[in-house]
Amino acid sequence: MTRWLGVTFIAVIVGVAFSAPAYAQSLFQNPLAPVPIVQAPPETKPGEAKPEEKKDEKPKTLWEETTLFAYVESSWVWNMGRAGQDHINNELRLYDNEDRWTFNVAEFSIKKDPSERYPFGYGLVLTAGIPGTTNDSQKNHALGMFRDENDAYPFRNTANFDVQEAYGMYQFPVGEGLTLKAGKFVTLLGYEVIESPNNLNFSRSFLFSFAIPLTHVGALLSYAPAPWLSLTAGPVVGWDVARDNNSRMSMMGQVSVPAVKDLTLLLNWITGPEQFGQNSNPRTVLDFVSTYAGIKNLTLGANVDYGWEEDETSLAVARTRKDNSASWWGWAGYVAYDWTEALRTALRVEYFQDSDGVRTLAVAPGSRVELYEVTATVQYKIWKGLVGRLEYRHDSADEKVFGIRAPGLVPTGKTQNTLTLALYYSFF
Repeated sequence: MTRWLGVTFIAVIVGVAFSAPAYAQSLFQNPLAPVPIVQAPPETKPGEAKPEEKKDEKPKTLWEETTLFAYVESSWVWNMGRAGQDHINNELRLYDNEDRWTFNVAEFSIKKDPSERYPFGYGLVLTAGIPGTTNDSQKNHALGMFRDENDAYPFRNTANFDVQEAYGMYQFPVGEGLTLKAGKFVTLLGYEVIESPNNLNFSRSFLFSFAIPLTHVGALLSYAPAPWLSLTAGPVVGWDVARDNNSRMSMMGQVSVPAVKDLTLLLNWITGPEQFGQNSNPRTVLDFVSTYAGIKNLTLGANVDYGWEEDETSLAVARTRKDNSASWWGWAGYVAYDWTEALRTALRVEYFQDSDGVRTLAVAPGSRVELYEVTATVQYKIWKGLVGRLEYRHDSADEKVFGIRAPGLVPTGKTQNTLTLALYYSFF
């Protein structure tokens, strides 16, 4: 029965296909032939036209506009130039400066940017380490907040926790929005950030450690006069200080230009007096950052810094020359490639010149030291939130600044090589 119905259906289709041209031809030859009546669609009056229904997007709640971030990190660093079983420090490193296992940091962050519905914003970042060890929180303390003038690097006698950021924000209805940010916040300068998971490499560059500050207390105004331009500027207490060490503020700002798609150009700057009890002799840094992510799976970055300070304190005390102004500059290039969703490789190449020895304190005041480093990092996502990193770093200098040995704490080498295994776990 089914086969019979199928044959019948095919026969009908074939018949219609062959008869349609013949009927059209007969109609052309005989205009009086009956014309099939085609029903026109009913006319719709303008008032009866129904616009296409659009689903209203449900506005985000206050909690949905809030971003949570938290992680813990631990690392083991092996200095490949050490002798015997004695541990030595990794000179000129900010965080990974010890050749042993370290619990680096635990961080919790809650932030919200201003929006049209909720024009206010806020940010709170808390970090902590294990008592009895040297951790990242101690090295990030701002002067006057868990650290005073008597504390000396690496700040082993300071608190094992830190309030890295604590600020409020408000967006005023001026043009496209004028945003005010006030409180304690991280610096605008630099390609790298304090949070290790947000960097391409585990170790921080010389530029991050010596060329720029980490945090500020103050206020910033941000405004975007055009889609291709964003401006930020405002007064801050100074470099890594919560209580000013003089009676004058510094000024910090940023010019952001999204030049083309996936290319961002940033010019950051800070200037102002940073010496104790001294309202003149400003310290100034110009910081250029560029990022490009227009090629699938490839990340490119560049950072250039140039800084100077008039009548720098250590040079003035040394009295080795008439001109006591100091300067420093350097550059760093970054490239990373995501081979899979889990596997990434990253490379950093860097040069930093401490022209007068005042930033690194690795040589006598007034002397110059040039630093070079190459860092290769392999990152693998082991499990949801759990990431492992294996990193090799080679440091070199034109003077002996590495391998400091007792007695006398004398540097013995111009190179330093380290191998690091690091793990971090992100909770959100």
